[in-house]
Amino acid sequence: MPAYLIARVNVKDPVQYEEYKKLAPIAINKYGGKYLTRGGAMETVEGPEETLRVVVVEYPDMETARAFYDSPEYQKAKAAREGAAEGQFVILDGYNPE
Repeated sequence: MPAYLIARVNVKDPVQYEEYKKLAPIAINKYGGKYLTRGGAMETVEGPEETLRVVVVEYPDMETARAFYDSPEYQKAKAAREGAAEGQFVILDGYNPE
C-alpha cells in the first residue's frame, strides 16, 4: 500500500534553502518517491490559513518512506536545511477501502 510523506516547512532563509531543494530530490528519487506537490499554489478553504510550504511525496510503502528519511542521502539534505527552515514531517499509510 502506498505511503505518503507530508512536510510543512517554514522557510527562514530562502537562499540557503535552495541547497536543500537540490539535495532532497536525489534521496527521494533513490527511494522510489514521487512528488505529488512541492510548494505550489494553495488555498485554505477551512480553518486557520496555511502559511507554510507544503510538500507531499508518495512512496511504495511505509518501510520505503522511512528508509528514505533515515538514508545518508536525505541526512545530507537535512543538514543543508539546518538553520534555513524548520519543518514538520509526517509519514502515513495510504487509504485502503477494503
